[in-house]
Amino acid sequence: MIDDTIKILVVDDEEGIRDVTEGYFQKKGYEVYTAENGAQALDIINRINISCIFTDINMPVMDGLELAERIRLIENTLPVVVMTGYPSLENSIQTLKNGVVDYLIKPVNLEQMELTLKRILRERELFVENLILKEEVARKVRLQELNDQLIKRVEEVNTLNRVMEDFSSIDSSYGIFNKVADLGVEELTADRAFFHIFSEQDLSLVLVAESSSHYTSDTIVSGFRKDIPEKIKAYITESLMTDDNPCLVSESKEISELGEPVNSFMVVPLKIREKIFGVASAFIFQEDRFFSEKDIYYLHFITQKAASAIENIALYENIYENLFSTLFAFVTALEVRDLYTRKHSTRVAGYAHMIAEEMGCSDEELDVIHFAGSLHDIGKIGIRDDILLKPGRLTDEEYEKIKEHPVIGADIISKLGLWDREMEIIRHHHERFDGKGYPDGLKGEAIPKLARIMSVADCYDAMASDRSYRNKMEKGLVLKIIRKNAGTQFDPQVVEAFLRVSEQEFPDDF
Repeated sequence: MIDDTIKILVVDDEEGIRDVTEGYFQKKGYEVYTAENGAQALDIINRINISCIFTDINMPVMDGLELAERIRLIENTLPVVVMTGYPSLENSIQTLKNGVVDYLIKPVNLEQMELTLKRILRERELFVENLILKEEVARKVRLQELNDQLIKRVEEVNTLNRVMEDFSSIDSSYGIFNKVADLGVEELTADRAFFHIFSEQDLSLVLVAESSSHYTSDTIVSGFRKDIPEKIKAYITESLMTDDNPCLVSESKEISELGEPVNSFMVVPLKIREKIFGVASAFIFQEDRFFSEKDIYYLHFITQKAASAIENIALYENIYENLFSTLFAFVTALEVRDLYTRKHSTRVAGYAHMIAEEMGCSDEELDVIHFAGSLHDIGKIGIRDDILLKPGRLTDEEYEKIKEHPVIGADIISKLGLWDREMEIIRHHHERFDGKGYPDGLKGEAIPKLARIMSVADCYDAMASDRSYRNKMEKGLVLKIIRKNAGTQFDPQVVEAFLRVSEQEFPDDF
């Protein structure tokens, strides 16, 4: 046992964390107390001479920041270490204001926690001694040093958080390439940053993204105006083939041999599954400025996150394509069952796209309606053949079964969890503008706009093509029927747009 046993207090609303921490430090000879919130912790502090406190931030009753503030007012020499799984700049600044001496990010390594404890206790001894032996100004200096250290750690954490957040919101590979170059300038204060695709076959670097700081935006250093000079490219490719680790070049001799006005530069390969996919590079032209080891660590972190993002996008696109192929296989199977509706979905998607374009819909809406048009009748896969393929008039009961197909189709799409707007169009493409449609009897603008467009396109093709129970109608007659039903079955604005595009010759196949 340790003489004059050190007493520590662990404050966390998760029982498992309290139990594990208590067991570890008890084995090490410490006297451990635990509390599940700040209020319980204050009660223990009032009764026990605690040496150090480890506290979570987010807790019920009283959180860690309020606890730290209360402790500071009661005993400002009692060290408080904040532990949190959600580091943010706001919380970090608040901990500084509350006099917190260190900041650990969950999950916390218990050995690291003990090292922090020992360091803090040594610092506390010095701190208390200074309080007794030195002037008030010396105490403020020491506190400022601790605060400066914490601020630096907070800045590092927030830099890494910003990098992760930036990549999490990007949904294209080229967006990722541009973000790598932009972060090289924004976070590493480089004058210029580049991202190249690397071809191992011919050892070439193909530029796909670049970024410049305000310093170089007006007067880009000659030789770097469009791309990295060939001599430096050769140096980079040679380095990649001999050693594919990050490289920092700041030595004047090595720089001068390249013959370019560069003060410092670094190169980091972006690897996907251990193969070099691309290369990030950053350059400083200004004298008396150099990249540091920390800068190359950050650039390496950026390329790692970029590699993960690229893999995630590739995986998502592959899943998306597979789902899309599966759904179209359903539509193909449906059309094989019914020869009269073959290519119906493709034509409806084409007509709907033309109407939507005429109505000034956005590119996103055009993509949505084209997708939904191709799948609008997918629910018919759930209708029995004797009803779906019946050559004569349907009975009332059979018609009610047919009316279930929009709901069945929407249900199929909803289970994929990817296409909410497309699901709405599929469910509501048989609603009527006067509220007498199905399945929900929606009326007027309560019907989604793209579903109102789909309704006109679907009805046009149904009348203008052969069916098992009748031959196709002439185009002029179909247009007359659609015009007549504007305001009852159809949205008048959609009908007007359709009649304008109907003056064109519709393609036989879209």
